[in-house]
Amino acid sequence: MLDVVVVGAGPNGLTAAAELARRGCSVALYEAEDTVGGGARTEELTLPGFRHDPCSAVHPFGAGSPAFNSMPLSGFGLEWLHAALPMAHPFPDGTAAVLSHSISETAASFGSRDAGTYRRLVAPFAGHWDTLAADFLRPPWLGMPRDPLRFARFALLGPQPVALLNRRFRGEKARALLAGLGAHAIAPLRGLTTGGLAVMFALAAHGHGWPVARGGSQAISDALAGYLRSLGGTIHTGITVKRLDELPPARAYVFDTSPTALARIAGLGNTYRGFRYGPGAFKIDYALSGPVPWTAKDARRAGTVHVGPSAREIGAALLRASHGQAPDTPFLITSQPTLVDPTRAPDGKHTFWAYGHVPNDWRGDATEAIERQIERFAPGFRDLVLARAVSGPPEMAARNANYVGGDIGCGAFDGLQSVLRPKLARVPYATAHPAVFLCSSATPPGGGVHGMCGHNAAREVWRKLHAPRR
Repeated sequence: MLDVVVVGAGPNGLTAAAELARRGCSVALYEAEDTVGGGARTEELTLPGFRHDPCSAVHPFGAGSPAFNSMPLSGFGLEWLHAALPMAHPFPDGTAAVLSHSISETAASFGSRDAGTYRRLVAPFAGHWDTLAADFLRPPWLGMPRDPLRFARFALLGPQPVALLNRRFRGEKARALLAGLGAHAIAPLRGLTTGGLAVMFALAAHGHGWPVARGGSQAISDALAGYLRSLGGTIHTGITVKRLDELPPARAYVFDTSPTALARIAGLGNTYRGFRYGPGAFKIDYALSGPVPWTAKDARRAGTVHVGPSAREIGAALLRASHGQAPDTPFLITSQPTLVDPTRAPDGKHTFWAYGHVPNDWRGDATEAIERQIERFAPGFRDLVLARAVSGPPEMAARNANYVGGDIGCGAFDGLQSVLRPKLARVPYATAHPAVFLCSSATPPGGGVHGMCGHNAAREVWRKLHAPRR
């Protein structure tokens, strides 16, 4: 009998498997696709020689992940590459607010009215990313905070909506930048914890940057898989698991799947009937003949560019997606990895990645709306397009079964579900079946390529396997 079987080889499944294997467990991992990766893959989607990341491309929480940093992933090929600026937020007048490695440079980009306000906002946490991440990216029952006073201070800030946080600022540049950061929750800006999430994204940039992986996001998954194999773990790809009894006998089963898929496979009935999925993503990968011609100079040197000229417009775009309305003027998150990794495209060419938010399972075409929005800030962009690969919610869900209805966060991040994922429970990774656990992005701390959902779940599995028998 194996100690642990893991289903799903996304970053969380791989992390959970590696964490348990290095603790001495015998581990087998099963993946439906032919390669590992989940939301961290790299493929030639457009033209030969252009390597794109079908989902996650930039990793704000990856380089500073307590889970990843506890493993020797650099020894298995993972190398982080940093652009001159982690993120830029351009405006119609040709200027931009920036999220820099430097707090001072970031604050200065907001103008004199808001520079001091921003410094005061982040100053209590600056230089403390490692302890802050360790405390907030894991459940509190796994131990006392490493930095209790700072933890308590951030706990007062964390639940705030970004709409409330933005009342501290007077100018549009700071408000728009923070709204864009909060929009990574893919939820209305008045939602709980969106303000705390925005600050965490900012602190990640100041602490470890917003890097890309050399060669593409697949390098993260391959490094985790290589480390797992070095520990004796086995990986089986191309195997779709439909029922729990199809798997080999094990003391524990850990699922990097959506909650609804877990319930179906493990026979848990309506356990997650109240779980809600959020808006979908409409994503376009581009092969370009040259770099994006942003009007704002700072955007030309940023790894990530947010496109949305005001907090009001960003908020309206998120509301439309959340309320089931087609996109009109979408807020865009874009990535230009070839600025720092020329291996992703032929000489002189570039890859570019952009997505906007649409209703869950939306079947329309947002290509025109997205490219019209890019052209507002980068006139002539369309002239550079050599090829494009378009993925709406159905295509996103077909590529990754965890993206139900195109929801790349594996669950709506609004209301109480933003903090009580996937349902009200003392241990969100445990299920009604004593040997079955959930470790996907549907569990805390949520979406992103950081492995912390898998890391936290693995610790709970280890605790259960080694609990004293009564």
